[in-house]
Amino acid sequence: MSQSKIHQGRNIKRFREMLGIKQEALAFELGEEWNQKKISLLEQKQDIETAILRQVSEILKIPVEAIENFDEESAINIISNIFHDNSALNNYPTFHPVDKIIEIHEQKIALYERMLQEKDAMMQKLEQLIERNK
Repeated sequence: MSQSKIHQGRNIKRFREMLGIKQEALAFELGEEWNQKKISLLEQKQDIETAILRQVSEILKIPVEAIENFDEESAINIISNIFHDNSALNNYPTFHPVDKIIEIHEQKIALYERMLQEKDAMMQKLEQLIERNK
């Protein structure tokens, strides 16, 4: 396990990018005193104030603990161990493949619907931002 300290700003950047949220949109959500440059500076900080962490986690809809504890090196080691440990492989599945396919498709549909809702909400927020800057 890595002894390096968690870089909270870098974690915010990773989660923000995974969610497809621009720095400007995050700044807009945080309030009028925020802008893209301030988000960029925030993402360079190793430690971030608890109040700001809470706000960002609510906006990104992820737990504060994810930002505080995510360690890329540890995650890579865990994933690597799972895929290189033969005991993790089950060559005799106990589920019916068709059921699994249906379950995966239902999950994809639910995810797609959520992504559409989030896109609509983001479009509305961007329209508000445009109106505010006119």
